[in-house]
Amino acid sequence: MRVAPPSWTARRSLTRLCARSSPLVVAPFTVSVYALAVNKSLRDARRARVGVFGFFVLSGFVMGLWAAGLPSLNDRLGLGPGRLGTVLLLVSGGALVSMLLAGRIVDRFSSRAVCWFAGPVSAVVLLGPALAPSYPVLAGLAVVFGLGLGVTEVAMNAHSVEVERAYGRPIISAFHGAWSLGGAAGGGLTSIVLTAGIHAQALLVVAALAVPLLYLPAARMLLPDPPAPAGARQAAAGAPEGGTGGGTGGGGALRWGLVALLGAAAFAGHLSEGAAIDWAAMHARLVLHAGPAAAPLAYTVFAVAMTTVRLLGDPIRGRLGPVLTMKLAGGFATFGYVLVLAAPLADGTIRVVWAWTGWALVGVGLATVVPVIFSAVGAAGGSVGRALSTVTAFGYTGLLLGPAVLGYVAQHWRLEIALVIPCLMAAAVALTGVPAVRALTAPAAPRTPCPQPATTD
Repeated sequence: MRVAPPSWTARRSLTRLCARSSPLVVAPFTVSVYALAVNKSLRDARRARVGVFGFFVLSGFVMGLWAAGLPSLNDRLGLGPGRLGTVLLLVSGGALVSMLLAGRIVDRFSSRAVCWFAGPVSAVVLLGPALAPSYPVLAGLAVVFGLGLGVTEVAMNAHSVEVERAYGRPIISAFHGAWSLGGAAGGGLTSIVLTAGIHAQALLVVAALAVPLLYLPAARMLLPDPPAPAGARQAAAGAPEGGTGGGTGGGGALRWGLVALLGAAAFAGHLSEGAAIDWAAMHARLVLHAGPAAAPLAYTVFAVAMTTVRLLGDPIRGRLGPVLTMKLAGGFATFGYVLVLAAPLADGTIRVVWAWTGWALVGVGLATVVPVIFSAVGAAGGSVGRALSTVTAFGYTGLLLGPAVLGYVAQHWRLEIALVIPCLMAAAVALTGVPAVRALTAPAAPRTPCPQPATTD
């Protein structure tokens, strides 16, 4: 495990001390100071990793409570499908707007500072939808809820990139798996509460008051704010911002052309993921004629495969490397969709098993897309807030547009034809993501050392 060495100022002080003192006296002291600095960096990284896990779990938990409580919210206010769809669109719109703005805030104040504020606030604003007395009030508060979600999303992902830099090996994927587990916990708790005869509104209110308190110990574990980095000073002076990528070893500059390619890959991956989330069960029911109990298992297979790979996939990603991982991600997801599209050609129950296999491969492939993209952004070094917010907004747009576009195509043609779109998007993940990831994570070219002036005694 690689950790950040002592700062340049500390090394300069040690060098001066060595020059003025006897080597037999100073050498053990220098080694001890260096070891203390390394150990402190290691402790900070480990603590921060736990803290980021906390942020992802709590963020997923809040989203799970919100999603699972929608039926009760619909019943309480008598919304109906149209108004409920508008509320969801307003939440997503607020999140998208705040994602685009959050990057500048993170680069200005640090991801740690924004996490301290955005995490608790994103839970507190859940009070708005929970207590909204009418649809017009709910519509306005839904935007506020979305704004809080978007800022938290960018801030905690930016900090996860910083923690991965400190670790020097892939760890981001497990964070996203933890988000999925948090969402499942929120949904499961809602089911338990409703079974006990408690209204979902009460649960949302309690969660909005309790979860912010749970964010605080997680925030205390985050990495301390570093001093003003050289990359930021260069960027402020107009100098090109390259990077060594911290622990990830990248040598590519974070140019906006590469950010656009990563954004395209995120858009394609999220569109393919949204298609699986919203249409896997419908495909099993309408196209494969699976029974009411068997049809939902299509989505379950996809979700289990994706969550498992995200939780356990970091060592694999570290062994394969980011470029090969991105290639395999697009390949697995594309082949999975091909199996789903070909499933109607099989006979009887085999067609359902065939489709399940396809959805599992889609989950395995798409599970690593976002971690590789975010890690590549971090590999470029420097401030990552604006780049991450742009890439995240691209991906979120794909997640929003995908299911709606597929529904439109399925209504005017057939669902089988509509699913060709995410199949093509899965292939686009590799076509757009691989060149950008390769450019950002390629080893930096060795620099020619500057000649040292000759010294005379």
